[in-house]
Amino acid sequence: MTTTNSSAQGHSFQAFHNMVGPTSERQQTMNERYAVPENFLEVEIRNPLTQGIGRKMYTDYEILCRTNLPSFGLQQSSVRRRYSDFEWLKVHLERETTRVNIPSLPGKVFTNRFDDNVIEQRREGLERFLQIVSGHPLLQTGSKAMVAFIQDPGFNKHSYGSF
Repeated sequence: MTTTNSSAQGHSFQAFHNMVGPTSERQQTMNERYAVPENFLEVEIRNPLTQGIGRKMYTDYEILCRTNLPSFGLQQSSVRRRYSDFEWLKVHLERETTRVNIPSLPGKVFTNRFDDNVIEQRREGLERFLQIVSGHPLLQTGSKAMVAFIQDPGFNKHSYGSF
């Protein structure tokens, strides 16, 4: 039969308590709780618009960015991009760095692609993709194409080379 030494267990807890400090620390003030964080990046995709007619129809999406990160030139920006632009960005980022795992885009849609539910699902997937890649520190500082894609209304993917 094994017995435990309760004073040894109490000593271990006391040592841990001394390392981490008391559990009831000072509460945050309201200003601290609701102040702008030191570094923040908010990327939102919204307001899908279907444009063109017939076989030339496509949907583009507004990318709204709010940040105070120095790698982004503007604190607020709004640009429009279409799905094919996101496809280009994904391939460009994959070739630009092998140190970052670039997430998948939502799948290509061949039927009912202008249905409101399909457009909304794609918008959510594109937003998830862009939030992940734009939030990665290596891509924030190492990819000029990504920052331009998110913020430059005159962005031209052909000026970054073709893949």
